[in-house]
Amino acid sequence: MKSNRRLIQLVIFLGVLVLGGYAIGNALFASKDGLPRKGSEPPDFALLDMNGKTHRLADYKGKALVINFWGTYCPGCVYETPDLVKQYEKHKDKPFEVVGINLGEDKLTINNFVKQFDVSYTILQNENNDVQRKYGLKSYPTTFFVKPDGTILDIFVGPMAEADMDKRIEKLLAS
Repeated sequence: MKSNRRLIQLVIFLGVLVLGGYAIGNALFASKDGLPRKGSEPPDFALLDMNGKTHRLADYKGKALVINFWGTYCPGCVYETPDLVKQYEKHKDKPFEVVGINLGEDKLTINNFVKQFDVSYTILQNENNDVQRKYGLKSYPTTFFVKPDGTILDIFVGPMAEADMDKRIEKLLAS
């Protein structure tokens, strides 16, 4: 009876060890809910621009694309907007686009911001924040650099300095 008890304890211990190892390994190395990452394709979207025209991710296939999630209430977003405008103006004659996706603000607020910073690239409205969830955003601004083949080259969370932005866009245009 005593040797059987010892054997049962050993089997239970090994079972717990195997299950624990599996759970830890799964938590550390599994993909996170299908959220976009470098090398994957970004989730599709269909959003309205400030004139009511629908834009889809597929509309930008074949172009180097910068997708910037932003809000007027976000200090980092305000900080990097002039540099995004400069980058767009610098490369707009190439197969290159910048798309700013606003994080659920009203049209008047967005229009005032666009006028204040003389934003010349496309601004889209994400009224119900569904795209925000698909992209797994946790912090703003968040910028996705999408290669012409439709895969993500890089993801940058937080405000970018102009030099960082320029380096990533040059790499994107070379891809």
